[in-house]
Amino acid sequence: MVAFLAYTVLPLVWLVINASKTQADLFDSFGLWFSDSFALFTNIGDTLSYNDGIFVRWILNTLLYVVVGAGGATLLSALAGYGLAKFRFPGRSAVFAIVLGAVAVPGTALAVPTFLMFSKMDLTNTPWAVIIPSLISPFGLYLMWTYAVEAVPNEILEAARVDGAGELRTFFTISIRLLAPGIVTVLLFTTVATWNNYFLPLIMLSDPDWYPLTVGLNQWNAQAQSAGSQPIFNLVLTGSLLSIIPIVAAFLVLQRQWQSGLSAGSVKA
Repeated sequence: MVAFLAYTVLPLVWLVINASKTQADLFDSFGLWFSDSFALFTNIGDTLSYNDGIFVRWILNTLLYVVVGAGGATLLSALAGYGLAKFRFPGRSAVFAIVLGAVAVPGTALAVPTFLMFSKMDLTNTPWAVIIPSLISPFGLYLMWTYAVEAVPNEILEAARVDGAGELRTFFTISIRLLAPGIVTVLLFTTVATWNNYFLPLIMLSDPDWYPLTVGLNQWNAQAQSAGSQPIFNLVLTGSLLSIIPIVAAFLVLQRQWQSGLSAGSVKA
């Protein structure tokens, strides 16, 4: 337990401490303690203003990819999972097998074929090259499927149909409330996956104005290896610290919902 706690907490502590140091103090002081000069707020200001404020542009790009990509993936997963759980149709077993197989395929294995396909459609170096692949979440679909089986009683759906409600109205007025914990869980998973997505934007985008935070910060980090460029490790660390704050806040605010959704989905499969 202690080893696990150290493995998970120490990198975060190291990041917070070193984001408060100047570029020179990063190499002249102990890594797990503060230096004499506390430069956190200076580093934050420099990070936000460096290179005409490109970091702010990367934050907005990441928010765009998360809102459209992760939000769309959650909606599609909820609709598809609910449909597979509550409706019987030919080929349902085949869809189940395809979804299970897709869960086991790592995203990096699909990155190059996806790039070739988007290149044919002239969509590379556009936000759509990152957003469209993010809309597909086999794990989210599977989780919503298993959750919807028990979370939405068939008796409620039959009563709504008897009262004359259509399927879409039943879903958006009744079922979606019962599916809320599962939807929040899928939303958090897809948000984290999209926020931390690195390899796909790296091969899809060549214009820094469309970079997400992950690719942009790596570009700053690579400046140290370029001839004639000034290393900005203090800004890389401060930018990394700023980039994880929204994710941590989302987990803390929604922890009750996503924990209940995750546990319910695990026992109702």
